[in-house]
Amino acid sequence: MNELIVRIAARGDGVTDSGRHVAFGVPGDALLEDGALAPGPHHQEPPCRHFHECGGCQLQHADDEAYRGYLVSRVETALAQHELAAEIREPHLSPPRSRRRATLRALKEGKGAVIGFNAAKSHQIVDMRECHILRPELFTLIAPLRALLATLLPARRTAEVHMTLVDQGADLLLKGVDPDGLDAIEALNEFAGANAIARLAIDRGLGPETMFEPDAATVTLSGTAVAFPSGGFLQATEDGERALVDSVAQVCAGARTADLFSGLGTFALAVGARYAAEASRDAAAALKRAAPTMALEHRDLYRRPLDTKELSSFDAVILDPPRAGAEEQIAALAASRVSRIAYVSCNPATFSRDARILVDGGYKLDWVKPVGQFRWSTHVELAAAFSR
Repeated sequence: MNELIVRIAARGDGVTDSGRHVAFGVPGDALLEDGALAPGPHHQEPPCRHFHECGGCQLQHADDEAYRGYLVSRVETALAQHELAAEIREPHLSPPRSRRRATLRALKEGKGAVIGFNAAKSHQIVDMRECHILRPELFTLIAPLRALLATLLPARRTAEVHMTLVDQGADLLLKGVDPDGLDAIEALNEFAGANAIARLAIDRGLGPETMFEPDAATVTLSGTAVAFPSGGFLQATEDGERALVDSVAQVCAGARTADLFSGLGTFALAVGARYAAEASRDAAAALKRAAPTMALEHRDLYRRPLDTKELSSFDAVILDPPRAGAEEQIAALAASRVSRIAYVSCNPATFSRDARILVDGGYKLDWVKPVGQFRWSTHVELAAAFSR
């Protein structure tokens, strides 16, 4: 008997109503008796030649409706594991070719080099010849980078390429590259000048070392130019950032706000936060220079979360923690009198764990908005509102 695919599992497999997992299945597809997959109305032709091989995308075979459904399902499932439910708002999808940051891997192979994402569940590098997620300004650098790294990397040596679009152009950080001698350093500078690179830095294992930077690299956040540290964090797409900022702004409108895990100030600058805390010294210093009147603290919120007395100065708190969530800070918030919380997360599982603590502490989870910045991947981000 044929079985219908009814949902997409967390890692991208289709799942039938009997619980069978089927690679590359989407809702509406049919699993036939002979094991073949019959495409349904939401199964599309993957646009990229590297799909099925490259680990950068897992869901190019799902149309937008199926992909939105996947984002919603991931959030609902994570919440249900902690006996929670909430209004799930319409997901935001970043369009193709909109990613402004990525980490690629490179390998010296023969007289040349390969560069791209790792293959799925493998350390093998898929040599990128096209890409439907990167911004064109970044993808155009792949061929010149391939030629450059072929001259700089020893045989069978790997490197990482961190690419970010900043106000001045592409910011590149090369990890595992050790230019040896004047010719290698000149090659780096010639590459940077010929390709209008905003900044080129290398990391030999002791941190970024800037080799080329005609003008100071900045990112503009809510109209404010902020110095961008080499290898710094930026939301993956501009439109995804706007979706998250808009959601946070709805929660914090008119409130005395603290931004915890503030980074460079993506949310603090948007809502005019009174206070921000950030563990990265470089990010905290950049935000302080950009917003000198904002009370800002270089503070590790895992080791030293704000306590209830410190939180009592604020009506609203913004949280945007790493994938591990913010369990220590959440426990203090659950015991506080803060009336509104805007929580931005890149991990529905740890978000739901933290949400359970807040709800047990008297908060209501008002709504969650999924955001698909990492187009066609299984990576899900979200913004959520809590109130008491």
